[in-house]
Amino acid sequence: MQTDNRILDDLARVAGGAFGTLNDVRVEIENLFKQRLERVLSDLDVVPRDEFDAVKAMAEKARTEQAALEARVAALEAALAAKGSARAVDKKPAAPKARRARGPATKAKAPGKPAG
Repeated sequence: MQTDNRILDDLARVAGGAFGTLNDVRVEIENLFKQRLERVLSDLDVVPRDEFDAVKAMAEKARTEQAALEARVAALEAALAAKGSARAVDKKPAAPKARRARGPATKAKAPGKPAG
């Protein structure tokens, strides 16, 4: 019976070692694949996720600020239009101003030149 246990123990050790080795090989293959993929992506000028998220957050902030500014401009335009229409009702059109009459001798003659 002891010999059977020893053989089974050896087989278990060998199998455990093989699984450990296979696990190490799997990890090494994953690392190599990640390195190759990162190299290909860097050659393609693909943006990393964290930079994409940062730019996305800035764009969302800019959109909300733009919407707020559009609402503010619309309110100011409405207030300006209301103020302009109120002034138009209050004021009457002004009478045209009278022009001054010009006399015939308003231009000075240049010395040495004949008139005419």
